[in-house]
Amino acid sequence: MNNKSLNFDLCSLIRKNILNIKPYSSARSEHKNKNFKKTILLDANENSFGSPLFFNNYYNRYPDPLQEKLKIRISKIKNISPDNIFLGNGSDEIIDLIYRIFANPYKDHSIIFPPTYGMYEVSGKIHGVNVIKIPLIRGIYQLDLFELKKYINIFSKIIFICSPNNPTGNDIKKEDIKKIIKKFSGIVVLDEAYIDFSSEKSFSMEINKYPNLIILQTLSKAWGLAGIRIGIGIASREIIYWMNKVKNPYNISSLSQEIAFKALENKDLFFYHIKNIITERDYMINILNNIPFVNKIYPSSTNFILVKFKCPSYKIYHYLIDKKIFVRDRSKITLCSNCLRITIGTHKENKYLINQIHKYNI
Repeated sequence: MNNKSLNFDLCSLIRKNILNIKPYSSARSEHKNKNFKKTILLDANENSFGSPLFFNNYYNRYPDPLQEKLKIRISKIKNISPDNIFLGNGSDEIIDLIYRIFANPYKDHSIIFPPTYGMYEVSGKIHGVNVIKIPLIRGIYQLDLFELKKYINIFSKIIFICSPNNPTGNDIKKEDIKKIIKKFSGIVVLDEAYIDFSSEKSFSMEINKYPNLIILQTLSKAWGLAGIRIGIGIASREIIYWMNKVKNPYNISSLSQEIAFKALENKDLFFYHIKNIITERDYMINILNNIPFVNKIYPSSTNFILVKFKCPSYKIYHYLIDKKIFVRDRSKITLCSNCLRITIGTHKENKYLINQIHKYNI
């Protein structure tokens, strides 16, 4: 890894076909005045008579393509400028866009640190980008910076880091993350999907320090809005500009924007749910640690725990399915043999799970 120049040149990383692209111009984006309430809208081939609904009959109109009202609400909560925010149809759309903008198919590569979130690799393969895997350090699940140096070259365009990490649940050392951001000349994607459950502070407060950093967050986890699919990208204004240029015109529905805006007004309930989840996480760890065939429960800064068993985890996985409990069998992925990932549920759900595991006969 080379020391990055203070004059970071983002355009040198962007694919040539993206640099030269003329984005689709949606009907409403052509107007500077965004107040359309008293305007006759005959520009987007919408159904002017409305939809066959008896409530909220404005769904016949296309949504705000840049989600400006929602971005302002998010910016106030996260204490960052709306200009540093991109909203995607889930974080998966943002991951896809990052590959589209920065990595040339069959030429460039990305780097990931398994075990980690699977879509970094899947999206790379969809785009024809080679994905180099550098496993986390066994037992502690931290970045192997020495091994990383061996794989950095002129074709290294994107590094994905997940912290807190999925599926291990632990925070990645901040100093290691900073070293990579400062020394890597490509794009660093820091996935903070579970940051609201962690005692660590988000890197979003430092986004203006790092021109090559893209932070991923989401409303799916701590905010409990997985069903409306809203991912958050936080980056420099220049990176946000290119994301907006490449994204689909109306990528977030009016309904999703409306629900998200209302949910974000209820911060007290948000914090109450987080407190309950952390309490239940501690309860689950304490109880499961006393079960004889549990080998280890890894430290967690998330709303799930990774549990390693002394017996084959896939057998427990299928046993729990028979008891109408779905968990995630992670035993076949790197460094997770005989491990189940268990999401923290309500107290009633957690108690039922523990009772069923107690009854399991190895």
